[in-house]
Amino acid sequence: MSNESNSDEISVNVVSENEIENNSSKTESESNIEEISKLLSLEKQKSSEYEEKLKLVLADFQNLSRKTQTDIENGVNSKIDEFVLDFLKIYDDFVRAKEVFSDSKINSEGLDSILKNMDSLLKKYHIKPIDALGEIFDPNFHEAISIINDPDLDDNTITKEIRKGYISHERVIRPTLVEISKKDDDKI
Repeated sequence: MSNESNSDEISVNVVSENEIENNSSKTESESNIEEISKLLSLEKQKSSEYEEKLKLVLADFQNLSRKTQTDIENGVNSKIDEFVLDFLKIYDDFVRAKEVFSDSKINSEGLDSILKNMDSLLKKYHIKPIDALGEIFDPNFHEAISIINDPDLDDNTITKEIRKGYISHERVIRPTLVEISKKDDDKI
């Protein structure tokens, strides 16, 4: 009765247990590989996100470190400048005393040696006087407190230093107080 053209028969494919185990393990292996690949992809993404966060935190730390260093330097420089300004007031008093003694023909050798020591101290800490006489007025270094009319000089030429100014490490500690010239405009 085995006739292939008989339509009532259902063809059955017989598969051994070994074949079923092999096919199911291939399917399980493929499934495991896909799952592991997805997990690996997720971990790579997380790793990339953490790396970006780490870079941002490192940049923030470097910026904070620079800002802190700058703030410390500015604080120290501010305190040093305060001290130097107080010292310069005393220095100015010694210079005036020496001038008075010299004008009065009084021996000022003691003051001379003190001023020499003070000059050495200023030089040691890179504090330099601002030379202004004959220069053109610069508001970054000078403070004008009077103006004289002088047709022979250019406008804003410094004609007199009233108080010496000082610079330390390219910073003006105290501007020079000066008198400046102005040409007489009435003759034009």
